[in-house]
Amino acid sequence: MQLTPQRRKVLTTIITIVLLAAVWWIQNNDTAPSQDRARDTSTSSPQSPQSPQSPQSTGSPGSSGTDPDSGLPIVQVGDLPPEAGETLALIDAGGPYPHDEDDGTFGNFEGILPDQDRGYYREYTVETPGLSHRGARRIVTGSNGEFYWTDDHYSSFSRIDR
Repeated sequence: MQLTPQRRKVLTTIITIVLLAAVWWIQNNDTAPSQDRARDTSTSSPQSPQSPQSPQSTGSPGSSGTDPDSGLPIVQVGDLPPEAGETLALIDAGGPYPHDEDDGTFGNFEGILPDQDRGYYREYTVETPGLSHRGARRIVTGSNGEFYWTDDHYSSFSRIDR
């Protein structure tokens, strides 16, 4: 089949667009975990590496027992990375937040936090130094004033004792 110059030009344009879209998709999916995990359109996403100074969500040496309401380990604010304190201050002030996803609904699709109606939980990014994306660290709040910490992108949580 011989291509006319016009068809060759159209085919070249289509191939170029497909390649550019593929490059864009690969770059965006290799550098940032899914930012919609806590949204209704959630899908599974890769975990980001943990920061060495962040406590383990399953109860670090600074944790103090288990929360009777959630069954989760309790972590003290002072045992969290300094960036968590900055995020807590932003939450207390009502923003502004550095990421569009902050103060968005957290769906609790993993089922780790106590079951509540949709919209009960909100999520906030805790910056990880050296990363160019949101990373894996979050604070999730409940409508009744609960605060939860995760440093592994929702795989585990601790209740923050404030």
